[in-house]
Amino acid sequence: MKSCLLASLIFAMLCGMVEAEAAIQTVAIEGMRYVPERLTVQSGDRIVWKNQDLVPHTVTHETFDSQQIAPEASWSMVFRKSGNYPYRCKLHPGMHGTLIVR
Repeated sequence: MKSCLLASLIFAMLCGMVEAEAAIQTVAIEGMRYVPERLTVQSGDRIVWKNQDLVPHTVTHETFDSQQIAPEASWSMVFRKSGNYPYRCKLHPGMHGTLIVR
């Protein structure tokens, strides 16, 4: 019985009938940088930016904006559309990152 259930689940996954569970990925904001600066994720993943600096930062792209993330605070977003998302900090123009959604 268990082997039939397992076989059915594997078949459903291979046929795209069951979606993989979304992951949570983290980007640290520290030392006036996004770490990692470039991150590749899967569609549906939640990305969490954690500000570990002593000053506020933003995560800003033309289609999204975190507003100010206070020190020791975080902001997250689920990305469902594939593409490259270069982002920056509005408060610190030298800070840049790229999110690649597959």
